Amino acid sequence: MQDFLQSNMDEFLPLRDVVFNTLRQAILTGELKPGERLMEIHLADRLGVSRTPIREAIRKLELEGLVTMIPRRGAEVAQITEKSMKDVLEVRRALDALCVELACDRITDGELENLRQACDTFEGAVKTKDAKKIAQADVALHDIIVRATGNQRLIQLVNNLSEQMYRYRFEYIKDSSQHQNLIEEHRIIYQSIVSKDKETAAAAARTHIDNQEKAIMHQIRLDRENNRK
Repeated sequence: MQDFLQSNMDEFLPLRDVVFNTLRQAILTGELKPGERLMEIHLADRLGVSRTPIREAIRKLELEGLVTMIPRRGAEVAQITEKSMKDVLEVRRALDALCVELACDRITDGELENLRQACDTFEGAVKTKDAKKIAQADVALHDIIVRATGNQRLIQLVNNLSEQMYRYRFEYIKDSSQHQNLIEEHRIIYQSIVSKDKETAAAAARTHIDNQEKAIMHQIRLDRENNRK
C-alpha cells in the first residue's frame, strides 16, 4: 500500500485524493480485508501522512459502500455479502449481454484486432499467476468490448459499475482453478463477435457472469463457515 501511495505522489493530485485512491485500491484488491478495522492512527503511520486525509478518505469510501461504520468500533472494510454481490452481478450480467450484442454490429476491424490481442494478453497474464496482472488484463479485454458499442450512456453505466464489480471479480480471479474457464469464455465471446453471432455472444457473456457468481458465492459461504469455527 505504501508503494502504491508513493507511485501516485507525482501525479499532481491533492494528498487527500492520493490517500483515498491508495486505500480504495487496497480494499478492491483484498490487501485490506473485509471486516478489517481502519484505525486512523495506524493507517496514518503506515502511509506517512496525517490523520486528516485518512479521515476524509474513510468518509468517501463509506459513501461508495466500501467501508462500514460500526457503533463503538469505528470504520471497517465492508463485508462482501451475498446480497451485495448478487445486486452488482445481476445488473452487470444484463449490461454485458447488451454490450456484446451491440459490439457484433459496431466493432471496427481495429477494435477486433485489439480484442484478439487482449485475449492473448489475458492468457499470458494467467501464466504469471499474478492475480493483479490477471485482473488488469481481464478489465482491459472487457473495456474494448464496452467501447466498441459506441454508446456513451452505456459506457458510463458500465464504468460506474466496474469499480464495484472489480472487488468481486478479483475474488474470483484469485481462484486459479477458474483460469482455464475464463480463457475459454473469452475466446467464445471473441469468436462470436467475429462471426456477428449475437445470440451466442450474449449467452457466453451471461455464462461468464453466472460462473463468477457461483464461484464467489461458494467463497463467501466458505469464509462464513470458517469464521464460525
